[in-house]
Amino acid sequence: MRRPGPADVHDHRRREGRRLRRVTRPPPTFEPGDRVQLSDPKGRLHTVRLEAGKSFHTHRGAIAHDDLLGRPEGIVVQSTSGTAYLAVRPLLSDYVLSMPRGAAVIYPKDAGQIVMMGDVFPGARVIEAGAGSGALTCALLRAVGEQGSLVSYERREDFAATARANVESFFGGVHPRWELRIGELADNDVTDVDRVVLDMLDPWAVIGTAATALRPGGVVIGYVATVTQLSRLVEGLREHGAFMEPAAFETLVRPWHVVGLAVRPEHRMVAHTAFLVTARRLADGVTAPARQRRPAKSAV
Repeated sequence: MRRPGPADVHDHRRREGRRLRRVTRPPPTFEPGDRVQLSDPKGRLHTVRLEAGKSFHTHRGAIAHDDLLGRPEGIVVQSTSGTAYLAVRPLLSDYVLSMPRGAAVIYPKDAGQIVMMGDVFPGARVIEAGAGSGALTCALLRAVGEQGSLVSYERREDFAATARANVESFFGGVHPRWELRIGELADNDVTDVDRVVLDMLDPWAVIGTAATALRPGGVVIGYVATVTQLSRLVEGLREHGAFMEPAAFETLVRPWHVVGLAVRPEHRMVAHTAFLVTARRLADGVTAPARQRRPAKSAV
């Protein structure tokens, strides 16, 4: 694990001096440096960072940034060709789908399930193993709030750099409740945390570390892509003995087309992206009652 040097300390202090724009409620009007999402009549989206005196050019003409500065969200601006564009601040889900990527991002449908099914609450102390590109990190930081904390571990320095840049770009600077560490979760002594999120190739390898880190009643959440990983993680949690019965599931999102009487599912949907696994930490020395399962018909 690389130890921070003088350059890291200087860089940290420089980032601390930046003003955070997105930790608190955004200002009522667009300001220089704000990110704006422009939507054309066909629903195509363009994300622009505002600068006084600049213009955004499209095949339908240019849009002056000054036409947006000082005005509220939800307005319509005209390009030089007369095309109307809706202007709003992008949601976190919009930002995640357009952010620069090192590792694959955790999609909004899965991030929402992780926050809800993992019960990540304001004030929670959370550990994230695998920062990736920072998509889930942004959602977790919003969930823990100003009184909570998030420590993210990332083994690859290039992924960590991408995650840091994306998180700071979204929040407008260094988030005061976030710490990003280069290295393995298993190499660190962590205790008394409320939630542990495992986004890594072999989450079963750190089940013992997660058990040591979590307080009784805490939740471990695993994010895995394949059935083989799902099986190894669930069986590993069962065999370890420090957790209640794991729950495993996936989330499928199917948009609907609704225009007058034409109401039907869209032809495309966001289907499998990953499996999610959750389990609660038992108190030390406690053994959970054996789960009763109905035997398969072939075994009877």
